[in-house]
Amino acid sequence: MQSVQEAFPSEIDLVLSELRAAIAQHLTPRVRQIDVDGEYPKAFMHCVGALGGFRQACPVELDGSGVGLKGTIQVMEEISQSCLSTGFITWSQTVCIWYVQNSQNNYLKQQFLPGMLSGQILAGTAFSNPMKHFAAIENIHLTARPCAGGYSVNGAIPWVSNVDTDHVFAIVANVAETDTYLAALVPANAEQLTLGNGGHFIALEGSNTRSCVFKDVFIPDDYLLANPCNDYIKRIQPGFVLSQTGFGLGLVNSCIALMNRANISKGHVNRFLDDQVSDIEADLQSVRRSIYHLADEIGCGEQALRADIMKEVIQARIVVSELSLRASQATMLHLGSSGYRLHSAAERKLRESYFVAIVTPALKHLKKLQYELQ
Repeated sequence: MQSVQEAFPSEIDLVLSELRAAIAQHLTPRVRQIDVDGEYPKAFMHCVGALGGFRQACPVELDGSGVGLKGTIQVMEEISQSCLSTGFITWSQTVCIWYVQNSQNNYLKQQFLPGMLSGQILAGTAFSNPMKHFAAIENIHLTARPCAGGYSVNGAIPWVSNVDTDHVFAIVANVAETDTYLAALVPANAEQLTLGNGGHFIALEGSNTRSCVFKDVFIPDDYLLANPCNDYIKRIQPGFVLSQTGFGLGLVNSCIALMNRANISKGHVNRFLDDQVSDIEADLQSVRRSIYHLADEIGCGEQALRADIMKEVIQARIVVSELSLRASQATMLHLGSSGYRLHSAAERKLRESYFVAIVTPALKHLKKLQYELQ
């Protein structure tokens, strides 16, 4: 007999089912081109938007699905199992949506949010530098000077992902000669804004990571997410950090699948390795439960959160980073020489796992925050 859930699947179940089919047909066959050749999966991103993949953590009243942050994480998990580069730019898209929906700017919600949710407008985030700045790790890169109708922004950001001339992205800048900061949405085709080559990376080549140079770039008041933005950053930070766990969870799950496959012929010798599939699987299930619980608590960001939730979010993000490194190493050891070949799945998982531990907030950044919150 069918269960009620099977007979009446939820909206997120339907989205994930359609997404799996799209991944198998349109993403998995292109993974090497994305990862190695730097092909940007633009058509697939539009497809994710059309399927409702970007709507999950947005409230119904803003034309979202209202499922909450858990739905966004599940979408990233599915995509990242196949291609972490695409999982990462899915995060970039959804976190920029998170910034807009949690702002007080109705103009941005009316003019940009619908297109971002549908995937017609693709979006990135330049919040890596400010997140490190507010953690006393590096100086802020952008300065905004008040001018008629808005601000003139100067400075340079070395890496902004999911950016092209027809995209938008979010920034934080210091207001000149003050101790305050503003957050804003920037069209990537703005005058006096130059997109450059972000360089080559050992993984995630297809993430459209660009350098962005601002030379008196005009940002209208209508494009401000928050000014001042200190309280705003604190409000969006739990969702920013926790949502990143989606691509780590997907990576670990794909490592488990590779190890199980290897054990069909090599299990008799792989059983002597320290990290067994059952160990990785148990740890994955444990951290996934914690993440889903926190994601349900954060929801769509509408309600005030308990004061200590950030400690648990940071801990979950740390566990995902460390588990990604463990799982990718275990995968390489399980596959042995077949995994050591150039462009093997195990080699890619190993490279991808370091990104999970390095992307802002990096593992060392997280441990610094954890120490300071004790």
